Amino acid sequence: MRLRKLEIKDAPLMLEWMHDPEVVAHLSANFAAKTLDDCEDFIAYSQETKKDLHLAVTDEADEYMGTVSLKHLDPAYKTAEFAITFRACAQGKGYANFGMREILRLGLEELGLESIYWCVSPVNCRAVRFYDKNGYRRVEQIPQPILQAYDPATVLQWYVFEKEDLVCSKS
Repeated sequence: MRLRKLEIKDAPLMLEWMHDPEVVAHLSANFAAKTLDDCEDFIAYSQETKKDLHLAVTDEADEYMGTVSLKHLDPAYKTAEFAITFRACAQGKGYANFGMREILRLGLEELGLESIYWCVSPVNCRAVRFYDKNGYRRVEQIPQPILQAYDPATVLQWYVFEKEDLVCSKS
């Protein structure tokens, strides 16, 4: 398993998870409407942006398994928002755990972030179970710059990973 930049060759496999009803069941975007061109545009955008970091998680043969992201990188607040998604064939095989650990470490150690937040719908039992099983900390206080992208009426479960969590995970 490894992390690398997204590449155009990943687009068809990215589209695979976008069109998988089980993978996108609890996600807010309409991924079923996405096209191969949309995936290629996203990959091209990921190469240019400084506001977001989107990386592929691959197997040993360099086949794309999923994407891990740090979105809305905010140097002033030293925060970002984490996002993750994987193809169905990659689920339950350690790719998500690997990709998440690595991008969180990268955000805190290499990008100088202090806190990384993410949310999940509480009805997405698989995701909630994954985060809880792996010891990620639930929180209720979320910085306003991160919250502003969400409808306050939407019920979400929030998590955070901070510098002290990184130190604890290494011990």
